[in-house]
Amino acid sequence: KKTLRTSNSQLTIVAVNGCCYGRDNKPDKGSYFKYCGQRFWEFISGDSELFIEIIEPLGYKAKEKNDDFVKSYSQMINIFAREFSNIFCKDNGDIDWNKLVRFNSGT
Repeated sequence: KKTLRTSNSQLTIVAVNGCCYGRDNKPDKGSYFKYCGQRFWEFISGDSELFIEIIEPLGYKAKEKNDDFVKSYSQMINIFAREFSNIFCKDNGDIDWNKLVRFNSGT
């Protein structure tokens, strides 16, 4: 702001804190504005309905990413369980507590 003002710029500068979701019914914070949710999306796009229009595509992308995460997470759980079983379980599947405690706390 200061640089633009000292360079004799004729630009009007407004500081904005934007939040993609939520509400703030008092956006004027004195030295800046805080726009949330619909107000934010309208401020950056000029479209008062953009906040609705982007939800569906974002939902599909979020589901896609979530499905990928769940798959990766499940794979890691399986890997850790197999590794734990191989190292700390007896042949009958029981945990070998003596071995586990020695590993975790022994010198």
